[in-house]
This record gives sequence, structure tokens and C-alpha cells, in this order.
Amino acid sequence: MIQLMFIVILSEMALILAFLFRTPFRKLVILGLDQIKRGRGPIVVKTVAGTVLVALMTSVYSIIKIKNSRIDKAAIVSPTDQVLMVKHLLEATLMGCSLFLALMIDRLHHYIRELRIRRKSMEAIKKQNRGSEDGKASSLDEIKALENEIATSRTRLKQLESEIETKTKDVHTAESNVLALRKQSEGFLLEYDRLLEENQNLKNQLKSLDRKMSRSGSKKDS
Repeated sequence: MIQLMFIVILSEMALILAFLFRTPFRKLVILGLDQIKRGRGPIVVKTVAGTVLVALMTSVYSIIKIKNSRIDKAAIVSPTDQVLMVKHLLEATLMGCSLFLALMIDRLHHYIRELRIRRKSMEAIKKQNRGSEDGKASSLDEIKALENEIATSRTRLKQLESEIETKTKDVHTAESNVLALRKQSEGFLLEYDRLLEENQNLKNQLKSLDRKMSRSGSKKDS
């Protein structure tokens, strides 16, 4: 019994040390305890703990009984009683230590599991925040791209407006030149008509002079 309790206590101490350091063995211990706490595992553990507690109470009762027998008899305790008392005391101590270490293992496992769950939740929240930040960054990039396109379109629009103004001025200039040419052509036509009239008049005058000269020549001959 005592050897078994020493083995149990050493095993529990090894499990506690495994909980304290991050090693691959720690993951195996946590997975094993997770499996134990599922299904009928808790019932078995509670049954074993209850049995150990009953044995502990039995050892304590035996110690108290030996002490009371010595007080009642008012005599020196025999070596056999001393050996039994020491044995029961050692067993009670070992069983109490094993129960205490088992409680520590259960609490450490619970706290480590809660810590892992909270870390996973925090990592999920961080990923969500990163995703939202990436979405915001992409949306900001899209907004900047749209703003650049709008600025480019505005500059292009201004260029087109300036080109339209220039073309309009050129059209107005061409129209004014056409009007001036029309006026010049009209002036040339009037001048041409006037010259034609003068030419016709001169022709008529020459014809009349020729007639007069021909008449005067005919009179001299007669």
C-alpha cells in the first residue's frame, strides 16, 4: 500500500512538472486528461478519490484509536502499536498528499484549458480585426484609385474645355474672315460692274465719235 502510494505521488508530481513546462509531453498529458474527463472517466476518478478518502479516514481513525487506547490503559505503547501508528500515519499522509496533488492537477488542467480557449478566442478576434483592417485598407485603396481617376477626368475635362474654347475662337475668326471676304468680293463685284459700265460708255462715246468723223469726212468729199 505504501509503495503504491509513493508511486502515485511521484506520478502526480511528474504530471505537475509536465504542466509547468511547455513540452510535447505536456500536450499529451492534457489530451489524456481531456479523454479521462469525458464519458465515464469523471465517475471513475470520483470513485477512486472516494475510496482513497475512506482509506484516509480509516487510517486517521486507527491512529486516534491507538492513542485513546494508550490513554485509557495509562501505559506505555507497545512496539507493535508504535509500528502500526507510524504505518497508519504514513499512509494517511501519503493519501492526503495524493488527494491534494490530484486536486492540483485537476485545477491546473482546468486553468490551462481555459487559457487555451481564451487564447484561441483572442487569436480569432485578432484575425477578424486584421481582416477588417485589410478590408478598410483595400477600400481606402479603392477610394484613392477612384479619387485619382476623378482628378484625371477633371484635368482631361479642363483640357477639352480649353480646346473647345480655342476651336470656338478659331471658328469665330474664320467666320469674321469669311464675312470680310464676302464684303471684299461684293466690293469687287460693284467695282467690276462700274468698270463695265464705264467701258460700255467709252465704247458708246467712241462709236459716236467715229460716226461724227465719218459724217464730217463724207461732207468734205462732196
